[in-house]
Amino acid sequence: MGRLFGTDGVRGVANADLTAELALGLSVAAAHVLAEAGTFEGHRPVAVVGRDPRASGEFLEAAIVAGLASAGVDVLRVGVLPTPAVAYLTGALGADLGVMLSASHNAMPDNGVKFLARGGHKLDDELEERIEAVYDEHRTGAPWDRPTGSGVGRVRDYAEGFEEYVAHLGSVLPNRLDGLKIVLDEAHGAAAHVSPEAFTRAGATVVTIGADPDGLNINDGCGSTHLDLLKAAVLENGADLGIAHDGDADRCLAVDAAGEEVDGDQILAVLALAMREAGKLRENTVVGTVMSNLGFKLAMEREGIELVQTAVGDRYVLEEMKAKGYALGGEQSGHVIILDHATTGDGTLTGLLLAARVAATGRPLSELAAVMTRLPQVLVNVRDVDKTRVSTSTELASAVAEAEAELGTTGRVLLRSSGTEPLVRVMVEAADIDHARSVAARLADVVKSALG
Repeated sequence: MGRLFGTDGVRGVANADLTAELALGLSVAAAHVLAEAGTFEGHRPVAVVGRDPRASGEFLEAAIVAGLASAGVDVLRVGVLPTPAVAYLTGALGADLGVMLSASHNAMPDNGVKFLARGGHKLDDELEERIEAVYDEHRTGAPWDRPTGSGVGRVRDYAEGFEEYVAHLGSVLPNRLDGLKIVLDEAHGAAAHVSPEAFTRAGATVVTIGADPDGLNINDGCGSTHLDLLKAAVLENGADLGIAHDGDADRCLAVDAAGEEVDGDQILAVLALAMREAGKLRENTVVGTVMSNLGFKLAMEREGIELVQTAVGDRYVLEEMKAKGYALGGEQSGHVIILDHATTGDGTLTGLLLAARVAATGRPLSELAAVMTRLPQVLVNVRDVDKTRVSTSTELASAVAEAEAELGTTGRVLLRSSGTEPLVRVMVEAADIDHARSVAARLADVVKSALG
């Protein structure tokens, strides 16, 4: 059996890769592993289970709930809510485990299972590996130790979760949004009801698109991976800004009043300055990844804010934040983590805080986002090469050094092996897009010749 857990849980095509049997088995294994680790000691265990609106989430939720209850875990079923809502409720309700069913920004046929530890944090890699090992052991025939009678878990719907999460979002806003007109693109996803409610209660005039999930249309030409509809809606409605989420609403991208995209790096820059002003940017530091735009790094240097960069993936950003006590971090893709108020990226919270900054300053989003100049970035995927030799090829190292010397301080090069495919990603930033394309194409040719 190949490794099941990726960087963000177990994910695949629902009912093909991710079956009801797999979901059930993983949930039982998770319950046993956490029990062995002492998580349930001295009390009856409780899990919070939520999902996005994908049709497959209905049967997968049933499988997860059945598995947990059969292992003696009481289940609070919160229904369709964003990933950060499930994380928040897991912590707020003192639950021992959270489970979110979602494939985030992926197309509808996919789905995923993400386990959360007590407090709403992602499970440690060691626990995920243990869950996978225990699942595999019992999948091949070892019997489970099953409770009977009153020992089996009880299941109940927890509709209060919606109100509790929306109230939490409102409680952390520094100011109201009165006077702002905001278009929200909900990607026909998990935040279709939560996000408009939160923005409306905060005082904004709200226009929604992509807010009619039917189980089949999630992320379909809308949301944070398809911004054209949001751009058009902002212009059509004369809105001050637009906010786009992905299917499970742990991401946020924005559009200014002129219909121009404001990406995750720009959002981080705006929030970093706001948090420093409020005395909440601990260690005067923001955490990004190696894919953060050079313009973001240069802006933070100019503003006297330290930027710490991690490997690509919000889990690595979060690990660095937790280890060093930083308050703000995120990715260009729109995963923004505000650790004082969330244990994972929270797209609705991020959008609210961004809008709050617009309202508090009276400045348009375009002006706030201009704190950084986003340098043109070109990404080329070079397939069917030996990605293991990226760091050892002298030919490649020489070509990279030459390109970096050519670009100088206004550009950079990053070569990165894919974690899931036989390819190398070549990323080049430069002050001019044509220059970036030229350097990227040249390096891609060297990757092919040196590693092919």
